[in-house]
Order: sequence, then C-alpha cells, then structure tokens
Amino acid sequence: MTEAISTMSNCLKSFEKRLAGLPDQEASWLQALRTKARDRFRATGIPTTRHEEWRFTNLKPLEGVAFTPAGTEAAPPVEIPPFVSEDAHRLTVVNGRFSPEMSHLEGLPEGVVVKSLAAAITENPDEVSAHLGKYATDPDHAFLQLNTALFRDGAFVVVPRGKVVEKPIVLLSIATSGEEPYSAHPRNLIIAGEACQMTVVEAYVGATDSTYFLNPVTEIVLEQAAVVDHYRLQEESSEAFHLGVLQIHQARDSNFADHNLVFGGGISRVDFNAGLHGEGIECTLNGLTLARGSQLVDNHTFIHHAEPHCHSFEVYKTILDESSHGVFNGRILVAQKAQKTDAKQTNQNLLLSGKSTINTKPQLEIFADDVKCTHGATIGQLDANAIFYLRSRGIREEAARSILTRAFASYVLERIKVEALRQHVEDLLCERLPMGELVQGAL
Repeated sequence: MTEAISTMSNCLKSFEKRLAGLPDQEASWLQALRTKARDRFRATGIPTTRHEEWRFTNLKPLEGVAFTPAGTEAAPPVEIPPFVSEDAHRLTVVNGRFSPEMSHLEGLPEGVVVKSLAAAITENPDEVSAHLGKYATDPDHAFLQLNTALFRDGAFVVVPRGKVVEKPIVLLSIATSGEEPYSAHPRNLIIAGEACQMTVVEAYVGATDSTYFLNPVTEIVLEQAAVVDHYRLQEESSEAFHLGVLQIHQARDSNFADHNLVFGGGISRVDFNAGLHGEGIECTLNGLTLARGSQLVDNHTFIHHAEPHCHSFEVYKTILDESSHGVFNGRILVAQKAQKTDAKQTNQNLLLSGKSTINTKPQLEIFADDVKCTHGATIGQLDANAIFYLRSRGIREEAARSILTRAFASYVLERIKVEALRQHVEDLLCERLPMGELVQGAL
C-alpha cells in the first residue's frame, strides 16, 4: 500500500467510525435516509482531481488529517460577531450543535418557527420528513451524502403563508478551537410558505488558526410567490476545511436572491444548486470572494431552468492575492420546454499577485430554441492606466490599488441590503487591502 493510500485511509477511517455507529433510536424514515447516504458515501469515497467536478480542487491536504467528532460538552462563551444585532432573530449552532444560550428567538411573528433541527425532528416530524433530503439528493456528491448520514443538529425555519418577517433571521455557525482536529456536519432546512417574505443570513465563523472540517448542507424551499433574500458569509479559520452545499427549490412566481461572501478557510468549496420548477421565477446569484496566502476557494453553481418564462442573473467576482487559488464552475441548464428563458452569467476575476491563479468554466446547456442566454468570464489585473491616473492626482500607489480593488467589489457590496452585514464585509475587505483604512474612510 502506498503512503498516499495509507494516509487517505486514515482520513476515511475517522469518518467510518461514525458511519458504523449510526443512531438506531431514530424514526424509520430518518434511519433509511441515513443508511442510504452512508452506503453512497462508502461507494463514492472522497473525490480526487481525477473526478471532473473536482479536478481543480485538490483535497490532498485533507488526506493527512484524522478528524474526531465535535465534542458534545457545553460550548465555551464565544463573542457574537459584530454584524449580528442584539435584537435580531438568531439561532446559533456551535460545533454543529444548537446553543440555546447563544440564540435569541424571542419576538418572532406569530406562526413563524425557528428552532433546532434536532428538536424539529421530534416535534414536527411530518413537516421535516416531507422536505429533509428531498432536494439535496446528488448521489455522487460525497460530502452531501456524508452530511446526510452524520448530521446531528442545525436549524429548522418555517415562515407560513403570507407572513412577512421584518428582521433578518440569522443562522450562525461557530467553530471553536479544539485540542485535536474535529469535524461537524450542521444541517439547515428552511421552508418559505406561499407569498411570504424573509431575509436569512447564514454565517460561518471560526477560531483563528484552528484545524477542523465543517460540512454544512442547507435546503431552502420556496413555495408559490415566496420571496427570500439570502446571504451566506464564510469567515472560517485559515486552517479549516469548509465543504458545503446550498440547495434551492423554487415554485411558480417565487423570487430568490443569494449573496455568497467568502473570506476564510484553507480549502473552501460551496456547491450552489437551484431548481426553477415553475413559471415566472426569478433567481439571482451574487458572489464575492477574497483569498490570500495559500487559500483555495471553489465556487460551483448550477441553475436548472425546468419551466418556461423564468429569469436567472448571476455575477460572481473573485479577488486573489499572494499564492491563493480560485475556482469557478458555473453551469446553466435550460430544459427543452423552458422556452422564454432569460439567463445571464458573469464571472470576473482580479489577480493582485503574479502567483495567484484562477480556473474558470462558465457553461450553458440549452435544449430550448426561444431563449436569451449569455455567459462570460474575465481574468485580469488592475488597470495600469487607472493606477497612473490616481497617482497623478496625488494618491499613493498602495492606496490607488486599494481604491480600484474596492471598486471591483462594489457591485456585490452595494447589493447587500442588511446594513450591519454590508458594513462588516466592507471592513473585512478594507482590512486586507494596503492602506485600506484610508480607502474606507473616503467611502
């Protein structure tokens, strides 16, 4: 046996120990779901660069780490991030488990449910079983199957028909430091009822330089005419592995907007999948990634236009510095009966260093003949003429470069409607730019 295979076996064994001991006291439907997922993970294994969908995302650093399950003991006190206001509806998960002490669920509108997923499985079994695992079903996605087999807790959110939730619902996942590398598999299920309106902030933060593996999966269901504004912030440890899935299922006339904001993680990947299963749907995807050091950030998106008269708009921007590596794979599938589809996809990449790299692959698969579909990708550096122009106005080169970098990110920043989150992302960006405090003060 080669050393590489032996090392990978150690990693797999750390998961296999838990897979072999799946709970036997759960409801039959959940046991069946877990067993099926366990068998699929065992058949699939951890993907390598030989797999087409992972050929630019090398998981070799994962091979040498044996992860223990996240501890069940009470979480130590952790500071709530500044973008979460005191009166926000907040459900907090620490190391994959619900923390009632760090949650704030008072004042929810009548009929709105925000609770631990583990509690919902017991208290709302019919509603959970009708949706959990029904949309995120890719049998070949190893980490999705691993999450389905091993998740213990997460968030369960239901906004009933016609309800408008004024304040954002914050789903906060906190990873603490541990003596040994550990893994957690939080699971979220969000159900937006007919003609309801809600804003969800899904945030992942972690202790600096702590090694852990976070494998979150979120399923969001939009019923007819529902409106959901969704934000996903990833601000993990620079030594963390973050491999997540976000699955969206939209019904007729629904409107979904996602803002994927990635700043942390040693190796980070999110698979965003949206199914447009009704007419008159709008789906908007905005993404902003800022990576540095040796970070690897992979954004995979897939939008399935299954019905006519739907619109999707996608803009992903990536800023790479030092020796970081970015990956973007954006796929749009237009089914044969999805006539009158309007789909636009743009991926723009800014390289701040000669050592940074990006692999981008926009894809259109169109089987209808009456559509408007465009896609494109750009890769470049800061405009030397623009830098010269700013320097001729008395601005130092470092500040000029930072001003232009911030301008590159402005399209996504300006579309963040949650003011506290927008300011936090602005701060994160400016903290990483030379003379960023001057740039921020001039905004």
